[in-house]
Amino acid sequence: MSDRLLKFLFHDAPVRGEVVRLAEVWQQVIEHHDYPAPVLALLGQMTAAAALLAANIKFNGALSLQIEGDGPVRLLVVECQPDFRLRATAKLRADAPVPADATLRTLVNARGQGRCAITLDPQDRQPGQQPYQGIVSLTGDSIAHALESYMRQSEQLDTRLWLAADTRAASGVLLQKLPAEGGRAAQARDTDAWDRTTTLAGTLTPPELLDNDPEQLVRKLFWQERLEHGAAFAPRFECRCSRGRIGRMLLSLGRGEVEDILREQDRVEVTCDFCNQVQSFDAVDVGQLFATGDSRNEVPERRH
Repeated sequence: MSDRLLKFLFHDAPVRGEVVRLAEVWQQVIEHHDYPAPVLALLGQMTAAAALLAANIKFNGALSLQIEGDGPVRLLVVECQPDFRLRATAKLRADAPVPADATLRTLVNARGQGRCAITLDPQDRQPGQQPYQGIVSLTGDSIAHALESYMRQSEQLDTRLWLAADTRAASGVLLQKLPAEGGRAAQARDTDAWDRTTTLAGTLTPPELLDNDPEQLVRKLFWQERLEHGAAFAPRFECRCSRGRIGRMLLSLGRGEVEDILREQDRVEVTCDFCNQVQSFDAVDVGQLFATGDSRNEVPERRH
């Protein structure tokens, strides 16, 4: 089953929906990492959620979903570009084992200091303009609950999410109640649709989410409903790391600090957290970098 994201509307009803299933994308995200099962599940749910939110929010730019944790998980990051290029990573604390039955709270909010941020970075951002960032509470018992709370607060729209992930796939369903004033919602005659559709979606089990492609899942859930199908998208994995980006990072550190690393290790090696690609700079590379200020070093950017 190919990676796919579907959008749809309920006929004569103030409700819209999305379904996503990531298989190949998700395999590429985790192939270079050995995450414990609870961490893998949480990162997969975040990856599916990021794709759903990016499709739901009318915005021309990158959406980042990031959790900073105070438990065994220090950081989880998912980034979704406007054309649904996705990448994701997790960083764990070496001295904090992950229990097999770990929950969202024990993974990232053990002492109540965990936080989740959603960042929207416009493609056409003007000089000096800062990305928009909203903070999500982690008081719920799942990332779905936290994001539902965010959508209610930031968009003033009732939103429900169902998310699941394992080693095979990451999947999710989003339903949203449209504004009561103006547009489609004002003309809707099926006023019971929100309660009915969320009740139907609430019957989903994680295996059903993971084992069905989006078209199958929509048919199984809403076969009695009249739907208006919208756009379909094909998400894909792509890491934006490059030798040029790493070079710019080294330039920002300053020559003294970079040469200290050279003396200690004979070369500077930087591993991308997302794809595990290693960029290596020896003394000649570093000398050229700081002499010319050219971070590209004649090495083409790698795409995945």
